[in-house]
Amino acid sequence: MTLLTKCIFEFLGTMVLILLGDGVCAATSLNKSKAQGAGWVVITLGWGFAVMVGVFISGSVSGAHLNPAVSIGCALAGTMDWSAVPGYVIAQMLGGFTGALMVWLFYKDHYDATEDPDTKLGTFCTMPAIEGHKIRNFFCEAVATWLLVFVILVFGFDANIPTLDVEGAHLHIGMGELGAFPVTCLIMAIGMSLGGATGYAINPARDLAPRIAHAILPMKNKRDSGWGYSWVPVAGPIFGATLAALTYMLIF
Repeated sequence: MTLLTKCIFEFLGTMVLILLGDGVCAATSLNKSKAQGAGWVVITLGWGFAVMVGVFISGSVSGAHLNPAVSIGCALAGTMDWSAVPGYVIAQMLGGFTGALMVWLFYKDHYDATEDPDTKLGTFCTMPAIEGHKIRNFFCEAVATWLLVFVILVFGFDANIPTLDVEGAHLHIGMGELGAFPVTCLIMAIGMSLGGATGYAINPARDLAPRIAHAILPMKNKRDSGWGYSWVPVAGPIFGATLAALTYMLIF
């Protein structure tokens, strides 16, 4: 499989991840949406299923990183070639931007019907629940991403890969098939338990790329795109992924 093919599938998987993930944020937040007010549990479930669909799309081709922090963590842990990281990250960022654009087009009438600029921004990217604590927010994003990347690396350890016996053959089941379900549960658990402080970006492509889309797209009553906070959901996840790779190498 060529690197270009893998990057195309990273783009598609990340695009669908953001289409469904930002989509559930828009559906539950924007005015006149039938799902408005559905709440945090629906959002965390929606993001979990968004990851599952993205993994189904790209898992068997690219490994379904869908997240620059995951790619960096895998490269640091030695499970991915560093030469592939730039292509993966570019594909993920483009996929995140495209997914956010699709959400805006899908819910255009609802964006027009929503006056609160903070609500609109929240359908694209994360902002902290309590302002003015960027270092603590950095810590929260780092811890949540450490958990995400470390568990993903452990999933890939040979002893933990699901297998299936077919006529005496011992076959591995990749993350793109049965393995998508544990990742879905992991994302839901992180969102429900650790998402309240920052909105659990845990993925620069999930936060920075849609934030750029918010800055560019024409919207009524649009606020700034929160650039003063934007470094937190990028640096925090990358730092957390680095710690996860180090933890993995120390243990395995």
